[in-house]
Amino acid sequence: MPAPPPTDLVRIEGFHALKHALRFGAEIVEVRGDRAQVEALAAALAPELELPSMEPDEDVVAFARRPAFDLDQALARPGPVIFLEEPRHLGNLGAAIRVAAAADAAAVLTSGTSDPWHPHAIRGAAGLQFALPVGRVDEPPSGRELIAIDPDGEERAAPRQAILAFGGERYGLSEALKARADARIRIPMRAGVSSLNLATAVAAVLYAGRG
Repeated sequence: MPAPPPTDLVRIEGFHALKHALRFGAEIVEVRGDRAQVEALAAALAPELELPSMEPDEDVVAFARRPAFDLDQALARPGPVIFLEEPRHLGNLGAAIRVAAAADAAAVLTSGTSDPWHPHAIRGAAGLQFALPVGRVDEPPSGRELIAIDPDGEERAAPRQAILAFGGERYGLSEALKARADARIRIPMRAGVSSLNLATAVAAVLYAGRG
């Protein structure tokens, strides 16, 4: 049985995740896949990419070094910071990171046990963890206004430089975080609809604030 990869490496599965990892400067250590198939996809979807050498395999799988995460540097970047409180589903977590990268957020922070660099989260994000700082913290950091996205909040756009806190898929934000928040903002929804998918909620708030 082969030895497991070093703990500072993350697994990237599929061409689209590899494409974004390369596009945003990931330090690729190893790639496996069907070279002819990958070259065809790159020619059609990302002709600017310089593909690394790869070992033959049926599936596209790569390993890259996990970027160092510096919270102070993340908070110094312009744009909103997304805080996900104890997300449970790795695919949802990845999709929220994908939205945050597309909307040019400053960073994505998560609490709880779900690793935002897990292979399933990387697949859900299409590899866009490499496009902005992504890391785990115990709680939202200080230094920026903290906005809780909550059904009982007021209906307005979120401040552009705030930390925007979103709750987990089952229970939403904790009472402790809502009590700590500087303000609460709600996403307008039709009566009888109680919630949105996590990534959809992140998208709605981020793009409403870009106007």
